[in-house]
Amino acid sequence: MESTSEALFGVSAERLTKMRRYRKLKDQVAAKAISAGGVGVIFAICLIFFYLLYEVLPLFLPASMEERSSLTHYQVEDPYFTVLEEQGQVALAVDKVRGPVFYNARSGELVEQPQLPVDQPITAFSKDAPGTRSFALGFADGSVLIQKPSYHIEYGATTQDKTVVPSITYPLGEEPISVLEGEAVAHLAYRESGDRVRIVAANAAGELFMKDFAKTESFLSDEVELEEIDRVQLPSASGTLNKVLLSLDQRWLFLVENQRRVEVMDLRNPVADMRVDIAEVVSGDTRITVSDFLLGGFSLLLADTQGVISQWFVTYNEANAPHLVKVRSLTLEEGTPITTLQTEHRRKGFIAGDAAGNVGLFNTTAEREVKDEKISAEPIRWIAMSPRGDSVLFKAQQEAPRNFYIHNEHPEVSWHSMWNKVWYERYEEPTFTWQSSSASNDFEPKFSLMPLTFGTMKAAFYAMLVAVPLAICGAIYTAYFMAPSLRTKVKPTIELMEAMPTVILGFLAGLWLAPLVEAHLAGVTSILVLTPIFIITAAFLWSRLPREISTRVPDGYVPVILIPVVVLAGALSMWLSDPIEMAFFNGSMRDWVSHDLGIDFDQRNSLVVGLAMGFAVIPTIFSITEDAIFAVPKGLTQGSLALGATPWQTLVRVVMPTASPGIFSALMIGLGRAVGETMIVLMATGNTPIMDMNIFEGLRTLSANIAVEMPEAEVDSTHFRILFLSGLVLFIFTFMVNTTAEVVRQRLREKYGSL
Repeated sequence: MESTSEALFGVSAERLTKMRRYRKLKDQVAAKAISAGGVGVIFAICLIFFYLLYEVLPLFLPASMEERSSLTHYQVEDPYFTVLEEQGQVALAVDKVRGPVFYNARSGELVEQPQLPVDQPITAFSKDAPGTRSFALGFADGSVLIQKPSYHIEYGATTQDKTVVPSITYPLGEEPISVLEGEAVAHLAYRESGDRVRIVAANAAGELFMKDFAKTESFLSDEVELEEIDRVQLPSASGTLNKVLLSLDQRWLFLVENQRRVEVMDLRNPVADMRVDIAEVVSGDTRITVSDFLLGGFSLLLADTQGVISQWFVTYNEANAPHLVKVRSLTLEEGTPITTLQTEHRRKGFIAGDAAGNVGLFNTTAEREVKDEKISAEPIRWIAMSPRGDSVLFKAQQEAPRNFYIHNEHPEVSWHSMWNKVWYERYEEPTFTWQSSSASNDFEPKFSLMPLTFGTMKAAFYAMLVAVPLAICGAIYTAYFMAPSLRTKVKPTIELMEAMPTVILGFLAGLWLAPLVEAHLAGVTSILVLTPIFIITAAFLWSRLPREISTRVPDGYVPVILIPVVVLAGALSMWLSDPIEMAFFNGSMRDWVSHDLGIDFDQRNSLVVGLAMGFAVIPTIFSITEDAIFAVPKGLTQGSLALGATPWQTLVRVVMPTASPGIFSALMIGLGRAVGETMIVLMATGNTPIMDMNIFEGLRTLSANIAVEMPEAEVDSTHFRILFLSGLVLFIFTFMVNTTAEVVRQRLREKYGSL
């Protein structure tokens, strides 16, 4: 046996046995390494998924409430308004008799009770926007006094030992402002913005008076001087006046009347034309119980005896006339009257309490109830909230106020607000809108993912529209018809295109291609028409050449002849661009598209994205498709040709079905590349989050939006987590596309594997 091994292999049997064992060991190590690599890839993908889920999950966690203390020393009987300061340590109550009173927000002990500089009974109250903290008191002699709480922090032995010291300031001076001149102020509305102050007051008879003041500050001191600009008697209320509300821009005056309707006045109009709408906001026996402004001072919140809180604001109808419209309704406890309501200081949310002791946290943008809980068996009289929204005081009828900690990080997020149309303030109708930030503190963030998802699909669609025909047709010809020597040059050249950084493509698309397309739109359009005509003409002429001339070109090298034809078609199209525009489009096709057709045109648009991103996707689709077609066994094609089929019939009926799993995989991988592309769409689209299939308008994709806004997003904020949600959406979409591609590929392989 040993001599036989030496004779056959030139090695001893012992040596051969060792070699076999070593080879088996290498095979086992390689198999385990490959398995470990595959498991590692799956594990890494799972880690990415769970990390994205970890960042996104807090968006959908419910809010929570935790009672911290009971204010057993509370002594304010019936306040107009109560609010907590930033730290949640001190509360301010505006008492109907004593005026402002500061007390401890944990125990209720009196902290400070400033003396009013006016010896008159308080008859009315109005608060300014939440961010200003100012409020106005109306008195029996018709005067109005503006006050503002101020807080400073004193530290003890350590920085953790801090005390909030409150005081009352007078931003417009301690001298009361005369508004009604001798008549008691029954209802009051006050707004201060920039250098202008507007006060609207009503007497007991329902007569309304408005005073405007110009505010000037001294350069040498902090003193403020008021100069009366105008005093106007407004149209009287049409019914029994319940409340007067003035919008933040000082334009719209809302009169809540008869506990069932709202009268709207436009204060910019002449007095005779100020009344623009009277809206019946409830029906039947339902009555309005509470009315207040949402953050921003534009939307009205109207709570009623049926437990419903509805949001209303002014918009314009088809005749461009302003009218009050109901935007949405939220319900705390159906059939139970709402007794109090407090809006948040920094978000479009509010807290409501009802006659059964229920309290609920709501957000208008998300159009949902975030949290509801029964905290008492008695009606809730008032609610006080800190600016941060994490500390809240609830006062039931006969009980001492109670201090609650609220954890409510992301109330403005819901599936409805992200994927459905939302009716935002000052919009004429519900829309899909992404607008995450603004310079205004009263801005309402708009986190609709629909425009971004639509933009992602739109960019991918136009990119695939350009790439798929060119890549697949090129791959078919290269793999099936082209000469092998030419194929060895063409295929690596096209695959080398994939190595070009997409940031370079985006740079060229944004700074060179986009202006070129805009300036020569007629020429670019002509290329699509002239190039096929030139190619067909060249093919026809080639077919008419004498055989002694055409046969001089080796088989498979004929496509090289088309290179100058395509270049000539492109050059001629660009040269004819200006004459075409002068002859047919009044000198500018871009203006003709915008003005005559009414189609919006942006320089950085979907056409530019389709051309640039299609160029980036072509190598991926081409390479995989070409490999799939070239890998079809030669025996199949030769057998088909031997049975009398033409090369074209062989391609369509044998080669393409056999290669279809690979071709489908190429399309799906190319689609995934187009969906996940960032730099090209970031630099060449204009980044406008709109929903329009217009090829001449821009777009914004999910990936580009993440790249643009993630560096500016506050960590752990709603904006930050929604950007991670965008990444999760892309991840899930890619996973679904790849899974679908694999399922279809396997079925195609089973169907055509027997060929």
